[in-house]
Amino acid sequence: MSSELALLERAKQGDQTALAEIVAAHQNRVYHVALRMCGNVEDAEETLQETFLNALKALPRFEGRSQFATWLYRIASNACLSRRRRGASQPETLSVDEAEEAGGEDNFTPQFFIDWSHAPEDELLTAELQAVMAEAIQQLPPTLRIVFIWRDLEGLSTEETAEVLGLSEGTVKVRLHRARLKLRELLSGYFASQRVKEA
Repeated sequence: MSSELALLERAKQGDQTALAEIVAAHQNRVYHVALRMCGNVEDAEETLQETFLNALKALPRFEGRSQFATWLYRIASNACLSRRRRGASQPETLSVDEAEEAGGEDNFTPQFFIDWSHAPEDELLTAELQAVMAEAIQQLPPTLRIVFIWRDLEGLSTEETAEVLGLSEGTVKVRLHRARLKLRELLSGYFASQRVKEA
């Protein structure tokens, strides 16, 4: 932690080597989240650039009250959702700073289920299923998707996810539950069709 703080202090003074080290340490994770949020390489790359440009501009104001990664990932999350808002027509695309949705996604109730939790491991690893999963994630409302990405795909704890997104832990849990239910519904059709083929 002390070495990171020293690195940040050097970066604040304009040390280009320190800035490069900071970018190198976090760019892969930011890019993966951006790619999962945006759904295409071009937007993900632009979001990555936007994240670090915004972070570097704001770096002199970073006081170390939270971990640097938490601060940076919040900037990345806002950049992802801002890009979605500019480039898509979905009315539910909101900033993570808005703790409650204005629309109906919080009222989502799954309508169609198949139990796919016991799918064979080799099936879960297929490229086809990975593509289907990626497409299903893109169909999640953005405010649910960003929680699912940070919590389930990137492995942050509920507390860390809440801090990154500026939400309460309770809100993170509710949105994560809804994201998982909606993904389960979206993927049920795929597993049903697979079982019909095998029959």
